[in-house]
Amino acid sequence: METNIINRITDVMGKNNFSGTVLVKNDNKILAEKSYGYANRSEQIENSFDTRFGIASGCKLFTSIAICQLVEDGILSFETKLEDCLNVSFPNFDKDITIHHLLTHTAGIPDYFDEEVMDDFEELWVKNPMYLIRTLEDFLPLFQNQPMKLKVGERFHYNNAGYILLGLIIEQASQFKFADYIEENIFKKAGMADSGYFEFDSLPQRTALGYIDFPNGTWKTNIYSLPVKGGSDGGAFVTVNEMANLWDALINNQLLSEEYTRKLLTPYIKTNDKNSFYGYGVWIEKNDNEILKYHIMGYDPGVSFHSAFYPETLIKTVICSNKSEGAYDIMKEIEEEILKQKQ
Repeated sequence: METNIINRITDVMGKNNFSGTVLVKNDNKILAEKSYGYANRSEQIENSFDTRFGIASGCKLFTSIAICQLVEDGILSFETKLEDCLNVSFPNFDKDITIHHLLTHTAGIPDYFDEEVMDDFEELWVKNPMYLIRTLEDFLPLFQNQPMKLKVGERFHYNNAGYILLGLIIEQASQFKFADYIEENIFKKAGMADSGYFEFDSLPQRTALGYIDFPNGTWKTNIYSLPVKGGSDGGAFVTVNEMANLWDALINNQLLSEEYTRKLLTPYIKTNDKNSFYGYGVWIEKNDNEILKYHIMGYDPGVSFHSAFYPETLIKTVICSNKSEGAYDIMKEIEEEILKQKQ
């Protein structure tokens, strides 16, 4: 199996000119670990297993773990209403929105980047320069006064603004800055010393720059395409090994009790894809009535990321890329090999 996975990964990396690092582990055994391309093209610094990569929306999982911790501690509940746990005015929002709705993308609120109607993330920064967005409050003017998009609970509508609100709730409930809370209560507990919410204008060593490629062969970095600092909806940096550590810590109930880990991993709502559901901050794919995988993903200009835990085989996959595309193709190849072995 190891040889097959490595061959498949190598083949796709070469064909797609992949840039990033891939890790496949079975419990604690490494089945494949491979890097390709440059973390810094100008200086020709190669990607490696200890390169820190941006993971875009992949870190919504961190936000949901934090909320579950605060619920487990009795500070919040999943049924707490938004207006009761956040001292911010939303004049047009429904009064019945709860934390559960925000976690499952069913709150019906407007999004600051609505993937159903927008396809160019950079449009956002024309009126609101990305270099001014360093805190969660900085996102509020992008959606705070807009009307509801849907009725509360009407359907799944993937929503970044909802996770910004969850981050603000974490700050108000814990009295910690969001990034500080995550680093103290999740990264430290999960053995993620190299991971963090770094600012584009002060990146630590071994951090991959994100690259946007153009059809004519030219490229640019993503420094002017994203907020300066990631927040509760996306934008943390991790290494592949530390992302695997996070799955271990979560599945082994080191971040939450067994009861709250189970709540986080419950498939609450059908998403827009066949066999796909959403828990709290995590996508869940079923095969008939069995769970095929728990997975997270993130796509931004200059970032593509996929990571999954397959409960039946205990396999964990982490695919971090510092290009806008590439992670999905590798994930599909690895998954085909995993499913082939099951048969």
